[in-house]
Amino acid sequence: MSEPTVEDLLRRLAPQVLGALVRRYGHFDTAEDATQEALIAAATRWPRDGLPANPRGWLITVASRRLTDLLRAEQARRQREDVVGQRVVAEWRLAPSGHRSTDSDDSLILLFLCCHPSLSPAAQVALTLRAVGGLSTAEVARAFLVPEQTMTRRISRGKQRIRDSGLPFAMPDPAELPGRLATVLRVLYLIFNEGYASTSGPGLLRADLCAEAIRLARLLRRTMPDAAEVTGLLALLLLTDARAPARTGPYGELIPMAEQDRSRWRADQIAEGTALVVEALRRGSPGPYQVQAAIAALHDEASGPEQTDWPQIAMLYEVLTAMDASPLVALNRAVAVAMADGPDAGLALVEKVAADGRLARDARLPAVRAHLLERRGDPAAARAEYRTAAAQATNLAQQRYLNTRADRLTDG
Repeated sequence: MSEPTVEDLLRRLAPQVLGALVRRYGHFDTAEDATQEALIAAATRWPRDGLPANPRGWLITVASRRLTDLLRAEQARRQREDVVGQRVVAEWRLAPSGHRSTDSDDSLILLFLCCHPSLSPAAQVALTLRAVGGLSTAEVARAFLVPEQTMTRRISRGKQRIRDSGLPFAMPDPAELPGRLATVLRVLYLIFNEGYASTSGPGLLRADLCAEAIRLARLLRRTMPDAAEVTGLLALLLLTDARAPARTGPYGELIPMAEQDRSRWRADQIAEGTALVVEALRRGSPGPYQVQAAIAALHDEASGPEQTDWPQIAMLYEVLTAMDASPLVALNRAVAVAMADGPDAGLALVEKVAADGRLARDARLPAVRAHLLERRGDPAAARAEYRTAAAQATNLAQQRYLNTRADRLTDG
């Protein structure tokens, strides 16, 4: 088995193994340490010895042994006479015999546990991205635009809160689900975005993260089939991921949507996502994910950039702005307005986003400005903006794309 395949499998199994350990033993923070050590052992041994018959069971066994060692070491350090009694796991933390098998997938339960209301919103998202999404602390820090040390402390506090609170490892009661949903949806959205446009590294796409976000969204929809925003998010992820095969070239280079071979888009995902959009919007309570999914459907159904219904997309972005006043939504709206009404109209909106200040160091702001300046016929200004965007980008594929765009422009 090739090493990249092992890496993909380990990333998919990591939250399932962590969930199994937390269900069985509790001790969230120690269980995560044990899971990471089991993953390291697998990454070393499986490429050499071959894949075990039951990879998930192998990981759970190794992680369980390591967890036992870690707990014994902690007991020894504390040197308490009653340590054994204190470390007996509470009944609600144990899976009764026959209640859950080692083949069960606790990823969704783990997701809701990390999004518990006793945690701060920032800790909820950060901890879930780390424990369920499999992102490194550095990647989570970049997603939040904060230093890595700050994110390390935030995640540690979240794990400490879960450990001290005695939270049950179980799905919330049905009455609690709606109140917990917004954070869960946001986390899945961030996990997918990190996979679709990686913040760092040589490659643009991380298909494993996209697939995990879609898998969890499907699980969530089966749990909450009447929640329109859950359906809307699943539709958005499917419609966006449908373009992935055409998004990079043979050498991993980024290909913008306007230049993509749309015959390579996944027609089955487009059909499923579009049907889900229609189903969600018929409920009559559109939310941000449903609106974004409707925008994605308009892109996916167009045979080319010239056939795209840009006025409709601009209108939908205006609706979305009323729901979500984030600078990224405003930046996307500027592009849609530029495509519908001309680059000058879009550039005026871009300057408003720039004045906001929240995207001051984000490569997407100068990249959009460069694109619109190029469309307006100002190559010198566009080239300078492309250079600025490339300098601010942290992903190598994006850097190469932006520098290539700059190199192609001449003052004439």
